[in-house]
Amino acid sequence: VQLVESGGGLARPGDSLTLTCAASGFPFRFYDMSWIRQAPGKGPEWVSSITGLVDAYQNKPSYADSVKGRFTVYRDNPKSALYLQMASLKPDDTATYYCARGRGSHSNLPPRGEWGQGTQVTVSS
Repeated sequence: VQLVESGGGLARPGDSLTLTCAASGFPFRFYDMSWIRQAPGKGPEWVSSITGLVDAYQNKPSYADSVKGRFTVYRDNPKSALYLQMASLKPDDTATYYCARGRGSHSNLPPRGEWGQGTQVTVSS
């Protein structure tokens, strides 16, 4: 399993960024996928998940309350790619963002071994 995130960087409050996760080594289309973030000095936080083809509800997104209405998760199964479109960014969104195989929630994260290496997002004026 290989997950490689990209697209992070420095943004100003109110800006938009889109993160990309390139997946390989497994049949991507069948798996639920997630985005997780970790801010400096804090524990990891589930951000969003999207279901895969084995789920009865395919491509169903879910979001943490902190990003709902601002972030959009989507996937391109033929490209084995996962995306996180982030809008109206806030300084509180500053974190390392990880792509992960598996479904997450506010109380449960995919195992650490199923995460990529992360991409840094910094939101500052």
